[in-house]
Amino acid sequence: MTNGSSRGLSRRAALRHCVAVLEAGGLDGVSGDARFLVLGILGIEARDLLLDGERPLGDDEAAALDAALARRLSGEPVARILGTWEFWGLPIRLGPETLVPRPDTEILVEAALAAAPDRNAPLRCLDLGTGSGCILAALLSELPRASGIGLDRAFGALRVARHNATANGLGERAAFAVSDWCDAVQGAFDLVVSNPPYIARAVIPTLHRAVRAHDPIAALDGGTDGLDAYRRILDGVHGGNLLAPGGTLALEIGYDQAAAVRCLALAAGFSDRGLTRDLAANDRVLCFGLPNGDTEA
Repeated sequence: MTNGSSRGLSRRAALRHCVAVLEAGGLDGVSGDARFLVLGILGIEARDLLLDGERPLGDDEAAALDAALARRLSGEPVARILGTWEFWGLPIRLGPETLVPRPDTEILVEAALAAAPDRNAPLRCLDLGTGSGCILAALLSELPRASGIGLDRAFGALRVARHNATANGLGERAAFAVSDWCDAVQGAFDLVVSNPPYIARAVIPTLHRAVRAHDPIAALDGGTDGLDAYRRILDGVHGGNLLAPGGTLALEIGYDQAAAVRCLALAAGFSDRGLTRDLAANDRVLCFGLPNGDTEA
């Protein structure tokens, strides 16, 4: 329950009210959360708070904001409450079977783009475990002549990914299909990307409540050692000849997994194309190619 109601408050007063309620609830990052909730629930932009901040909330708006506050106090993340989040400057709808896009995953997009020296080339992209489709959407937004396929085991996630591609004007260049990693795809791709589940199963109960209670476990659980998905991806990409000559496989990894994933990739026949760290200086993305651009297994 919230401390009081938003009824009768102006937009600016409602923002202050949200901050106070979330602070009283002992949450962190309350200023940002309150701002996202007010803007998202009211369907306004930041300039509306500045230029029209004294407009009173309607009864429906106040009720919706109070309900959102109650959900946030219960531990539900703001992105889940709003049902959408921004990634790479694009609005991304979420669903029960998709992760909330994280800023760290933008490092994966940056690394993949860095591997494409000619952004106007008609590149073929493959996103394994696409989820909300945010990674593929980001790549296609930067590669105007590229096309891409997003694969996922969860049909519900694919419906969300299709919506996100279409809503961002990328639908004609994106296709989506149900697949257990690489099983349902053929052909050679210039960029293969994935942010797979990489958390060791025993670690999942120790994750922050907002993650373990609201993110899909299938998108987190990387098996006993956290590396199951990497094994499947590396075997599938190499064994299926899915990487075009000169193509790049870019994988997001956990902060302590670089050595293990690199070892798996080299053993599978890939060549190391380097490590990229995130803004916190943690290992975040590994890139691989095939020796001499050879696609033969």
